[in-house]
Amino acid sequence: MAITSEPSTPAVGSKGLQAGALGLVGNVVIGLAAVAPAYSLAATLGYVVLEVGEKAPSMFVLAFIPMLLVAFAYKELSQETPDCGTTFTWGTKAFGPWIGWIGGWGLAVSAIIVLANVAEIAAIYLYNFLGLDDLADNTFATVGLGCFFIVSMTLVSARGIVVSERVQNILIAVQFGVLIIVSVIALVRVFSGTAGAQAISPQLSWLWPSGLDTSSIAAAVILCIFIYWGWDACLAVGEETKDPGRTPGIAAVITTLILVCTYVLVAYALQSFAGFGEVGIGLNNAMNSDDVLTVLGEPVAGTIAASALLLTVSVSALSSTQTTILPTARGTLSMAVYEAIPKRFANVHPRYMTPAFGTIVMGLAALFFYLLLKVLSENALADSVASLGLAVAFYYGITAFACVWYFRRTLFSSVRNLFFRGIFPLLGGLAMAAAFVISAKDMIAPDYGYTAFGPIGGVFVLGVGMLVLGIPLMLACFAFGTKRFFRGETLNASTEVQVPDVY
Repeated sequence: MAITSEPSTPAVGSKGLQAGALGLVGNVVIGLAAVAPAYSLAATLGYVVLEVGEKAPSMFVLAFIPMLLVAFAYKELSQETPDCGTTFTWGTKAFGPWIGWIGGWGLAVSAIIVLANVAEIAAIYLYNFLGLDDLADNTFATVGLGCFFIVSMTLVSARGIVVSERVQNILIAVQFGVLIIVSVIALVRVFSGTAGAQAISPQLSWLWPSGLDTSSIAAAVILCIFIYWGWDACLAVGEETKDPGRTPGIAAVITTLILVCTYVLVAYALQSFAGFGEVGIGLNNAMNSDDVLTVLGEPVAGTIAASALLLTVSVSALSSTQTTILPTARGTLSMAVYEAIPKRFANVHPRYMTPAFGTIVMGLAALFFYLLLKVLSENALADSVASLGLAVAFYYGITAFACVWYFRRTLFSSVRNLFFRGIFPLLGGLAMAAAFVISAKDMIAPDYGYTAFGPIGGVFVLGVGMLVLGIPLMLACFAFGTKRFFRGETLNASTEVQVPDVY
């Protein structure tokens, strides 16, 4: 426990969540599903290759390092304070109510942005899988199905964490099963010489970013941050996990390790099979960048594999729709318990033991954002997901720095504390801060993305604008709320945060 001089406050009681509902495997599944690995790879791999060529696997490894460092911060903080508010709770205990509140808002913003996008992706790829290409190109059809997915996944999330886990077990098995099978087939064909003239032999040098300039590395790493984001869902459901002071932190580290191994395997397999030609299935063909996975499905393993990959990307996006709602609803639950937002968000359904009100509000917010951007323009929706990295780097950075500051008085009590509570989180926080600054600097250019507001890029306006929107909302909560949270009475560094009894 960090040593503080602040007055102790009354401990907060059980929030009413279903304690002990998840084990380590279930917790890892929730984390993996929130990342949506199949969709993330489909949306990102091609663009990473265009930036760094054959060195794409090294970018996945490089981007993994700050994620692992931040995961250590999450692990240490969750062991000390296993609270579903995660960044909000830890940021408040370390830096006070104002930074804690805005950190919680950063998490909510990232969820709202990504929900609108993954719902549409799930709809488009499902239509393509069913051979309904005309509907996939029809705005009304995709919006209708996307809205249905948001509503249905919101209801599943409200029904209980056990139901959510069971759904995710199936969806995550489909994702990883198809990705691994297709990757193995591609590598077998490369080594057996049946992949075609475009294929090249895998090289260990692909794992080392030699020969790249700083600008290309920065652009690729920023892209890769997106494909790792979401693993922290493990921590948000920590109070519903067996041994909440230990299991969620371990699950977060395991999740990031599984992701980096999967991404490197898929990148190696597809690069080796497709080669780097500028025509056909070559990865330097800009026409393939939007979705390398489905472009290569049929060449690798025939029409069945192509269909399976279309379904996999749809399933991946759909699973992320649900698991993105889960942590955000629990974050608002924690904020309401400590009186940082209206108390109505603290309501837990007596039967399902979920923050049903917060879950439904989260789903409605994502639905509104989705429809608003679709009304504005198709390009605005695409630019919104490009801006996601800002919100992610923002609240990950706050969490990492919170770990260092909260444990500052115990850092030198052991070598382990120095590294896992100090040096590693500090480096992770600095990496996130650098990613935020570099991203913002690039995004402000009017030619970055598809939209612009005068001399300022639309991606920057959406990303920074959504974060800045939290300031008037926070001030409104201060003006019209109880003010006890903002005076440090309900949550401060010495507050004993309690969770439901461990089963």
